[in-house]
Amino acid sequence: MSTSQLPSRRSIRLQDFDYRTSGVYFFTICTPSRKDIFGGIADEKMILNAEGEMVWETWHKLPQHYPTVQLDAFVVMPNHVHGVIALHRQSPQRAGLRPAPTLEAPSAVEAHHAAAIRKAPSLANIVGSLKSFSARRIHRARGTSQAPVWQRGYFGRIVRTGEELTAIQQYIAENPARWSWDRENPSAGAELDAFAWESKP
Repeated sequence: MSTSQLPSRRSIRLQDFDYRTSGVYFFTICTPSRKDIFGGIADEKMILNAEGEMVWETWHKLPQHYPTVQLDAFVVMPNHVHGVIALHRQSPQRAGLRPAPTLEAPSAVEAHHAAAIRKAPSLANIVGSLKSFSARRIHRARGTSQAPVWQRGYFGRIVRTGEELTAIQQYIAENPARWSWDRENPSAGAELDAFAWESKP
């Protein structure tokens, strides 16, 4: 299957939603033209190369830059990454993951914390930092900054329920074993993986 034939995900980032809001978010970032950069799959396991290790390490260092961010499931694949993060108004410490709030009118408490929400990092900030920090490390290791590491943009989704979070966590954990059906794999078979949670925006 050529890159032009790859199924494209419709954008489900909501125009009027504040992506700094405390909650849980799922994202995917791909390499340019779905090119394998970060390693390969062997025996249904992801084998990271040096570039893949750099992305993995960058992910785990994000809370050093953003103390209100809590990391959850994450996987580096040959040509993309999937991740789940939770955004908090304050450092999460041992806080659990909670689905993002609905889009109903904000309560008095939500309104009271509006300023804090605006100052907090957004999903785009976190994804942008993961991309830029890892790309810088990879460019330094290569001795060049010519070849891009990441595609422009990203796929992002609000995680609304605990059931949806569990399904996404399981998908991420099983992603290497399902590489032959992965929608980001240009050589995938006809029966591509579908996300059960994509039926609802």
